[in-house]
Amino acid sequence: MSKVIEDAKQALAHLKAGGYSLGAEWEHAHALCQDHEGEQIHDRIHALCHRIEGDIGNAAYWDRRGNQRSPEIPFEEEAALLEAQL
Repeated sequence: MSKVIEDAKQALAHLKAGGYSLGAEWEHAHALCQDHEGEQIHDRIHALCHRIEGDIGNAAYWDRRGNQRSPEIPFEEEAALLEAQL
């Protein structure tokens, strides 16, 4: 498994462990996404991080970078869809 996929799974696991809210787990997920800026899956997870944060403008930026439209579904569902793509 590639480092990109491993780190994407790890970022999603951090968000889940943190209950899809701000805190230490969110910080870990966000840092992993920043480490892989430009990788589509990480840009999409980065958008999710900013949706959780409530920064919709920043989330929209990362959605565009990840070549997706901003989903209007619960965070848990979005994370599950992203994980299924790994």
